[in-house]
Amino acid sequence: MTHVLIATDGSEQSLKAARYLRSLLDPASLEHVSVIAVVRPLAAVPFASDFGEEEHAAQQAEDPDVYSFQRAARDAVERVAEELRDMTPNVYTLVRSGAPADQIIRAADEMEADLIVIGGRGKGAVGAILLGSVAYQVLHHALCPVLVTR
Repeated sequence: MTHVLIATDGSEQSLKAARYLRSLLDPASLEHVSVIAVVRPLAAVPFASDFGEEEHAAQQAEDPDVYSFQRAARDAVERVAEELRDMTPNVYTLVRSGAPADQIIRAADEMEADLIVIGGRGKGAVGAILLGSVAYQVLHHALCPVLVTR
């Protein structure tokens, strides 16, 4: 296994997925780990509410013009990346805008990822009804293996 792509939506579940990956893989088998977050273009709710909910709410209340979903997403990918940096020095982060499942699949294809790791239930209000609509779409449409954690 050379390149793993981990998707985060800022939920505790996505952090657990990264921790599960740590317990599953031998660090010697990893060349690269990429952590991706995708912000929906018309996001109406805070992105990374599980990672420091009070801090993000306070920042938004202080100056809503400065607070951004992009920054919250960057914070989320950095938090997950920190969990993995001792496994390999090649941990990369990226934030994209668009439909989450589509962007995760595209990133995996572009990076030639060998595995996608994604939490089964994140913070998507309607999307978490079944397996989690993003995880479900990625699982059924990605060209590489997908590990869905609970």
